[in-house]
Amino acid sequence: MNARHPIRDSARQLVNVQQQLAQIYKRMPWRHRLLKGLFLGLQALSSASLSYWLGLLLHTQQAFWAVLTAISVTQQTYIDTRNSSRDQVIGAAIGAAVAIAATYVLGDSYACYAGTMVAVIMLCWCFNVGNAGKLSATTATIVMLVPHEGAFWTVALTRLGEVTLGIACALVVTGIAHWLERRWLDGGTATHADQ
Repeated sequence: MNARHPIRDSARQLVNVQQQLAQIYKRMPWRHRLLKGLFLGLQALSSASLSYWLGLLLHTQQAFWAVLTAISVTQQTYIDTRNSSRDQVIGAAIGAAVAIAATYVLGDSYACYAGTMVAVIMLCWCFNVGNAGKLSATTATIVMLVPHEGAFWTVALTRLGEVTLGIACALVVTGIAHWLERRWLDGGTATHADQ
């Protein structure tokens, strides 16, 4: 790695890995891509349905936020879903906290929203959780721009709860799907790690 341009070199390596992964998926036979897409679609639908049903059961204000979160964090593997979920929780917490503080200090205006949007992304990068930056900005946008009734902080906490519900459902469904996929790939035989 070049000592003079470590960021550029790291970014170049990351782009190379992403391109190689994209090539692997492109080389998959059409039938395999179809089945993988079907499996991921059913997984996302299961996560979304579970989170919506639980949201309605728990009488959340707007259960569709849990559904949107479940869909957005559901990834191909359990580890990827867990990492995406972690980023979502961190992003939602930072976005909600900064949005509440900024609105109380600066008032409800577009200038306050614009500053909050940049600030939450910048904070995520400063705290070494850059992947959570856009999620943080999305949460700030939801808290600050989506019409709501009631106190501002209760809306932010409710959204955080709905996001958490969606994440929990995605993790459960992806965990079960991962277990089923491993069982199928192993031909139905248990490995020593499973026992």
